[in-house]
Amino acid sequence: MLLNTKLIHSTYEKISRGVSHAKELLDKPLTLTEKILYGHLFDLNPSEPYHRGVDYVNFLPDRVAMQDATAQMALLQFMTAGRDSAAVPSTVHCDHLIQAQLGVKTDLATAMVQNKEVYNFLETVSARYGIGFWKPGAGIIHQVIFENYAFPGGMMIGTDSHTPNAGGLGMVAIGVGGADAVDVMSGMPLELKMPKILGIELTGKLSGWASAKDVILKIAGILTVKGGTGYIVEYFGEGAESLSCTGKGTICNMGAEIGATCSLFTYDAKMKAYLEATGRAEVAALADNYAGYLAPDAEVRANPELYYDQFIRINLSEVEPYINGPFSPDIAHPISEFKAFVQENNYPETLEVGLIGSCTNSSYEDISRSASVAKQAGEKKLMVKAEFVVTPGSEQIRYTCERDGLLEVFNNIGGVIMANACGPCIGQWSRKMDNPDRKNSILNSFNRNFAKRNDGNAGTHSFIASPEIVTALTLAGSLLFNPLTDFLVNESGQQVKLDEPHGEELPLNGFEVKDAGYLAPPENGSAITVSVSPGSDRLQLLEPFAPWDGKDLTGMRLLIKAKGKCTTDHISMAGPWLKFRGHLDNISNNLLMGAVNFFNEKTNAVKGPDGLVRAVSQTARLFKSEGIPSIIIGDENYGEGSSREHAAMEPRHLGVRVVLVKSFARIHETNLKKQGMLALTFASPEDYLKIREDDLFDLGGLETFRPGTPLSLTLRHADGTHEEFAINHSYSDLQIHWFKAGSALNYMKTL
Repeated sequence: MLLNTKLIHSTYEKISRGVSHAKELLDKPLTLTEKILYGHLFDLNPSEPYHRGVDYVNFLPDRVAMQDATAQMALLQFMTAGRDSAAVPSTVHCDHLIQAQLGVKTDLATAMVQNKEVYNFLETVSARYGIGFWKPGAGIIHQVIFENYAFPGGMMIGTDSHTPNAGGLGMVAIGVGGADAVDVMSGMPLELKMPKILGIELTGKLSGWASAKDVILKIAGILTVKGGTGYIVEYFGEGAESLSCTGKGTICNMGAEIGATCSLFTYDAKMKAYLEATGRAEVAALADNYAGYLAPDAEVRANPELYYDQFIRINLSEVEPYINGPFSPDIAHPISEFKAFVQENNYPETLEVGLIGSCTNSSYEDISRSASVAKQAGEKKLMVKAEFVVTPGSEQIRYTCERDGLLEVFNNIGGVIMANACGPCIGQWSRKMDNPDRKNSILNSFNRNFAKRNDGNAGTHSFIASPEIVTALTLAGSLLFNPLTDFLVNESGQQVKLDEPHGEELPLNGFEVKDAGYLAPPENGSAITVSVSPGSDRLQLLEPFAPWDGKDLTGMRLLIKAKGKCTTDHISMAGPWLKFRGHLDNISNNLLMGAVNFFNEKTNAVKGPDGLVRAVSQTARLFKSEGIPSIIIGDENYGEGSSREHAAMEPRHLGVRVVLVKSFARIHETNLKKQGMLALTFASPEDYLKIREDDLFDLGGLETFRPGTPLSLTLRHADGTHEEFAINHSYSDLQIHWFKAGSALNYMKTL
């Protein structure tokens, strides 16, 4: 067991003290979220209660986790922080840089050659600073965390937006940018606005084709991609207790798709069984002793409407399979309505690829339920009519499934087993197509389906479903097939119907693995040298950003006015750009290349100071070379999606001073603040329409910059007219210090 039970016991004692003080302070019953948050305060004895959605609060997380794409920049920053070792248990997981192409053996071998320099850097820097290192092929960060480190009542942060996956084991697990990770690894607190709490009571029990994935797909349709912003989602009820532990993880994982800070479940017998099955019986015993602190109070469960900021009740017995998409994970349709939806919108009906696995759905239960469908196919003389890709979540899952014959079942019907890595889920997929521009449909069990997300092709219509539904529709080769009601024609010309899937929550013969892929750091790594070649195009040592000069910003030029959805994939694309995640200057060449320019409806085409249209990064470099500060204008929920701080560091590196939008996604707003940027919002969203392409921008009020006081923006139009309006911000006193110092890291060095 990799967990330190003494540390967990210490955490539970802190929670018990924090809960006692919080009950006196708040004078009311507590939700589970409040218990964990008040048990992880930097100051365990605050004199005043914190107001949800208003007060900024300092927390002390128990753990930090980083995946290889984001770990590069996080650890490059940590190297400049002047610390000898990480202050809290931390790990690096090599899961993002392996490209899915031919299959597990070939793809992993290719990645080891192509990424040798980066892997060597991550391994040595981890050893130097006392950080655990999970080798390429060990598995996807969230699955590995779930199997080894997550524990009920804990608090962790991770440099990936799906860190909340650990909420399936009762953790407050929050996706953050690398700068937040650097703070916590340096012994500093995590600053977070006290979240509101959304309670979701689950009643009933899933049956038939319905799975935990369908619960969150349904919720995404209810709340949309920003309905959970500023909230922690807390699940409870008899229905929650009926879900497997890994099913709970799936629901928490996709809480990122509704914008939630994180999601979590109450500790129960399913969590206990999973902890014991994964070698953490001691943790389960500790959790049993503190079970009262790992659940909402009885009064909260009895009258949830009184204690949550929002409340939803869902009867699992009524949930049917869902398919969400295309282009957004919140376009939700039950499978009974999905055929009509596809036909009404003239989406490509032929299913070309089905993909199962990823951090969202690669548990033993997921694989075994899907394998039960695949096994039927073999027995009923069916073969897949679309490409079929299977991605195990970890080496432990892969090895156990191979031992139990599940992977062979997929191979027998034409499936291809990929490496234990993110692969197609994040665009690391070398998909072979006759015409990349052709409209086509794919179906996956992943979590996101933005345009170009999976294969880089704008014509790909990506839909999300459970692994078992993906498997069934891949056998049909059609989006119009409903396995609950429809028949398939087999190789003998007979009509056959698929039976309901079945699987095991936990392997009957236990989990097994020969080499999990973990390298523990030495007790003292101070003698280890971490070198970065000056000539490398993959890694680049960082230079501090310049501090604020004490003046208002005047004469700014517009870099881009982004129209519509602008995710972090649009701001800093993944796929082939992942290889530059450790080289700020090189990766900055992808800045906003996926964003749609309001003025010409094109991507990666904006007007420069000379009136010529260029790529966004080229125009930004031109502004910077001429000493002209620039501004980015955005729409609603700007920065939705992955936690990648590159989306904040790139504009900062290329001379952008302000990002002004209608509204922000939480992680991206914080990332911008951490890098010394001004992340601002329109006081009146309709003022977005006042922005013209040739405007000059003057931002006033910085000399008296303080929390709660709006700034002012003056537009100097090319026709000589002026407009002025208020601009809002959410900066705390500490965050204003970050801005003035040039970045949070700069400010930390002054302490």
